[in-house]
Amino acid sequence: MGRTKEFDPEAALQEALELFWERGYEATSMSDLIERLGIGRASLYATFGGKHELYVKALRRYIETRRPSPVEILSQPGPALPAVRALVESYVADSVTDVLRRGCMVVNAAAEMMPADDEIARFVEANWAAIETALTSALTRARAQGELPADRDPRAMARFLLVFLQGLRLVSKGSSDPARLHDAAAQALSILD
Repeated sequence: MGRTKEFDPEAALQEALELFWERGYEATSMSDLIERLGIGRASLYATFGGKHELYVKALRRYIETRRPSPVEILSQPGPALPAVRALVESYVADSVTDVLRRGCMVVNAAAEMMPADDEIARFVEANWAAIETALTSALTRARAQGELPADRDPRAMARFLLVFLQGLRLVSKGSSDPARLHDAAAQALSILD
């Protein structure tokens, strides 16, 4: 009969997520993880695999538990442009209130680990593609509903907004000036006028 786990794997995964989010992948050692999670090295490996596997699981959990998700915000029924504006405003609000300046864990993973880590690159690209698709869909709906002029390209606008949002999260890690983020968001949102 196997031993029962003496810890909560979900709570340990959340602790790993917080630690990786605070420090990044490279700056987090296995010793740091063992101390923060309060579990033995053998239990960590048996439950999560190595450091890289644990990082991928933590990154996946970050995406799965983010509420509301960008796709949820953009998929609301009714007029589409208010949802796009709400998404941009939520990114600004998250950035301004991020007193620890952790930024977005997906953006952090991209900055730290791409292009060298193929698994992380695929994960990040899939996340960005999902946001781009949701933005494109919302903007296409806005054009069809007459909220945007017929000559606007929803996909190009979606790509611009995706790049802007990811850049906003990166800049917020180093900037303590909320006006910088608010002013940039106002300019980005002007493409919807």
